[in-house]
Amino acid sequence: MKLWGGRFAKSTASLVDSFNASIEFDQKLYKHDIMGSIAHAKMLGKCNIITPKESQIIIEGLLSILADIEKGLVTFQIEYEDIHMNIEKLLIDRIGEVGKKLHTARSRNDQVAVDIRLYLREEIGTICGLLKELLTTLKNLGEYHIDTVMPGYTHLQRAQPVTFGYYMMAYFQMFKRDFERLQDCQDRVNILPLGAGALAGTTYHTDREYLAQELGFHGICENSLDAVSDRDFVIEFISDASIMMMHLSRFCEELILWSSAEFHFIEMDDAYSTGSSIMPQKKNPDVAELIRGKAGRIYGNLMNILTIMKALPLAYNKDMQEDKPPLFDTVENLKDCLLIFNEMLKTMTVRKDQMKKATKEGFMNATDVADYLVKKGLPFRSSHEIVGKMVLYCIQQGKTIDDLSLEEFQTFSPVFAEDILDVIKIENCIASKVSQGSTSHGSIEDMLKRAQDFLFDR
Repeated sequence: MKLWGGRFAKSTASLVDSFNASIEFDQKLYKHDIMGSIAHAKMLGKCNIITPKESQIIIEGLLSILADIEKGLVTFQIEYEDIHMNIEKLLIDRIGEVGKKLHTARSRNDQVAVDIRLYLREEIGTICGLLKELLTTLKNLGEYHIDTVMPGYTHLQRAQPVTFGYYMMAYFQMFKRDFERLQDCQDRVNILPLGAGALAGTTYHTDREYLAQELGFHGICENSLDAVSDRDFVIEFISDASIMMMHLSRFCEELILWSSAEFHFIEMDDAYSTGSSIMPQKKNPDVAELIRGKAGRIYGNLMNILTIMKALPLAYNKDMQEDKPPLFDTVENLKDCLLIFNEMLKTMTVRKDQMKKATKEGFMNATDVADYLVKKGLPFRSSHEIVGKMVLYCIQQGKTIDDLSLEEFQTFSPVFAEDILDVIKIENCIASKVSQGSTSHGSIEDMLKRAQDFLFDR
């Protein structure tokens, strides 16, 4: 008989048992469910809702169940629907009638809510740890390649010279924001719903502040109706995960392009590449491609949970059982992607010579020539027009700006002097950037220092 079956005259159909059950996926929450139940049992004893002795018997029973689960000695039963009822049934079987007192002053509604919050709080901590490792790798690459020259792009067209270190620090900023978003999300996750009951509170004089303290929550949900019906924190986490996967996907797209023969800026380590079943020469960036593909999977999880929640009246509805598969899937795939991406990044080979060679084409110093004329007193638009004509001339003559003699420069404007020949050198184009956040050596050093401070504080 079901633990809730007193009101029913017949058993549920076997089809309903299978359809209704969530134990197949929510058994992942066994540790969190037991943690919440132990805290609840302590509170019941403290408040004299049950006796201290009964509280202790329940706690010891729960700890023994936890130990047996972790030894692989427990088989969960689909007939008990979910992890909560399975553990309660195990407890009653193990300690007898006193086990039936555990569920006093709580509902499965607040029980599942606290389990998910405990789970997600723990997983956010793990993900932030993986993010910190990635941020450290990016900082190290930025430091090592602070003077490694490469093309910067807009519209995927060569635009201005930058350094590879500068590029890495751009991605550092993206993942730093992801880290901060997760920490902000953690603040809203870490609110206790336990003690809300089914939706209206309870008639017992409970101590929810004590529960919060026992479970490490920094506050309690203020409204019981909201406490059991809220899944905003799940939606917020998957949203944050989607943004992070977008950043990983953008990065992977660049790595895929850069590893192609057309760019040849980097080469993936053999351990993070695969081959072709038919073409012996192939070395494919499959890891990067799969991470890029998994971004779509996480986006799908976000739309899944948003759609589940979009029209639910308060409070709990069975639809909400479906919150866990997209959450669990997001957590596991995000962790896998962060871990393998970081290892792939650390082991790739950066081809400095090829990157530098690419800066010799595409008139990447044209903007610096225009800025030179402005500093000599010409309006920027006039300078822009002059340099545009100069580029057209170079295209027609099969030359680069670097190939032009001083005499050729002066045919476009008498303002050009001999110092223009130094200005157009790629290294000088990079060094000349003096604005905050620029690609110059000194600016990147400032970024690296701030990055180190950020990592040290975490």
